[in-house]
Amino acid sequence: MASIYYDADANLDLIQQKHIAIIGYGSQGHAHALNLKESGCDVVVGLPAQSKSRAKAEAAGLRVLSVADAAQQADVIMLLIPDETHREVFEKDIRPGLAAGKLLLVAHGFSLHFSQVIPPTDIDVAMVAPKSPGHMVRSVYQEGAGVPSVFAVFQDATGQAEALTLSYARGIGSTRAGVLRTTIKEETETDLFGEQAVLCGGVSALIQAGFETLVNAGYQPEAAYFECLHEMKLIVDLMYQGGIGYMRYSISNTAEYGDYVSGPRIITDDTRAAMRQVLEEIQNGTFARNFILENQAGRPSFLAMRRRAAEHPIEQVGRDLRGMMPWLNAKKSDATVQPEQPARTQP
Repeated sequence: MASIYYDADANLDLIQQKHIAIIGYGSQGHAHALNLKESGCDVVVGLPAQSKSRAKAEAAGLRVLSVADAAQQADVIMLLIPDETHREVFEKDIRPGLAAGKLLLVAHGFSLHFSQVIPPTDIDVAMVAPKSPGHMVRSVYQEGAGVPSVFAVFQDATGQAEALTLSYARGIGSTRAGVLRTTIKEETETDLFGEQAVLCGGVSALIQAGFETLVNAGYQPEAAYFECLHEMKLIVDLMYQGGIGYMRYSISNTAEYGDYVSGPRIITDDTRAAMRQVLEEIQNGTFARNFILENQAGRPSFLAMRRRAAEHPIEQVGRDLRGMMPWLNAKKSDATVQPEQPARTQP
């Protein structure tokens, strides 16, 4: 059985007695900083001088320092910046200010598991990874609840790493919902696999393939968009509320029958073999190596793939249709922009 921890298992006093530095103020950063502040913690935000987020953090009542100064002054340092920047920021701005007994936290195990960050042996190192985007970490906390997280202790130099990590999780509200014990290896590999094979890569490719199949067969792009993308939220919401069984209970008999007879024709043995290959490349470091090298080269392939994806017909059709549905609170994206801190899906 999995070990899950709640408010009663976490002593909030421990984190309230520490000076905390949140490095980054994007999707997760703003949520952690504000939740901790409202939980009675002493929080500063570490940002580069040129960061556009400085004004936002200060407007929210948070003290902002340089990354190096924030890390040097803190007892607990949470890295909430993109994975590909961890190594440079850690070596340049964080390592020089580390002292024995400090706690270094991450919200995703990538940089630890793939040795992009190699911490000194006299500090505690752990992870608290909320299982939702940052805006939900914040909004659910404000409603008096919390989103679940997973946590792991990577290095326990003081003997208190687990207790302080759970206290941090309580500070951001996650022990209200439950915090699952895991390992850095398990979180990293399952998170990357989920993103690539199911949540992002798998779903987006499936939606686009369905859209293309209908349009190429002569159906209106707008009809294809509604059937293959727009209604996805309705189905996922049902699964989120009660699992796959509840979704099948809630849809029509026609749809449920089609689910049983056609789903296995789409997700075939070849698909499962491809999933195993994706997982193997995550486990053996191939994906991490390629991602690290891509960033070192200036991300030419990544940016080209982003531009091509933005040009897919489903994107234009979707923009037009969403513009006719103001109740959606539609969002726009810019394929040329890299967010300062992307939201962890870790949906």
